[in-house]
Amino acid sequence: MKRLNPFAKKAPTVAVVRLQGMIAAGGRGQLNDATLAPLLEKAFAKGKPAAVALEINSPGGSPVQSALIGSRIRRLSEEKDVPVIAFVEDVAASGGYWLAAAADEIFADESSVVGSIGVISAGFGANVFLSRQGIERRVYTAGESKSMLDPFKPEKAEDVARLKRMLEQIHQNFIAHVQSRRGEKLADNDDLFTGEIWIGSQAKEVGLIDEIGHLVPVLKARFGDKVKLRRYGIKRSMWQRFGASLAQDAVAGIEERAQFARFGL
Repeated sequence: MKRLNPFAKKAPTVAVVRLQGMIAAGGRGQLNDATLAPLLEKAFAKGKPAAVALEINSPGGSPVQSALIGSRIRRLSEEKDVPVIAFVEDVAASGGYWLAAAADEIFADESSVVGSIGVISAGFGANVFLSRQGIERRVYTAGESKSMLDPFKPEKAEDVARLKRMLEQIHQNFIAHVQSRRGEKLADNDDLFTGEIWIGSQAKEVGLIDEIGHLVPVLKARFGDKVKLRRYGIKRSMWQRFGASLAQDAVAGIEERAQFARFGL
């Protein structure tokens, strides 16, 4: 029978938080601040971890939710004095990269897709189809901007200009976040903030990541072979998976699949 040695040094623990999927407010199984808050709070607080590792595989999504999650990660890291290391899997693009930039260090695979520091708004126009079917769109508002970019009405130049101004403001917020987090690591590259993407070692060359590396080997090299990994991730109940939310989740799944497909994944 082994004797317990109260003076024996305990193996360090690293909390591993999985950030998988689209970033969207309120979606079941999707990444948002409300869903991740209890996971992140527990990851940083339980057992005084040596570090928190973020496993990121996200094509992006809501800029506001990205900012909220990123800010929470930074606040907890500073309050608990715990470093954060991000590990990119298939993709950390757009909002996914916003989350990665919240870490103190970023690792990626040689084939990981990284970057896409830009903002996009996509929609559709069906006014011609409706007119051909003899359907008239009727909209009544109080406020001339209340029906901006109605997909069932002809597009207005002033609406497009207003939307582009909004997108530019959000884009500048994104740029400021990356610059504040990556600082002098960023290369002087004209394409860095154009929405361009980089793969593996190219991402390292432009300063979007620090090194090529995978989670387990990197953590063992840094904290020893006996490092313990405590994993956290979003879990869905049986009711959410097989109950009344099936249709909603199916639509969300199609949308997420489309977002990943933008990067050839």
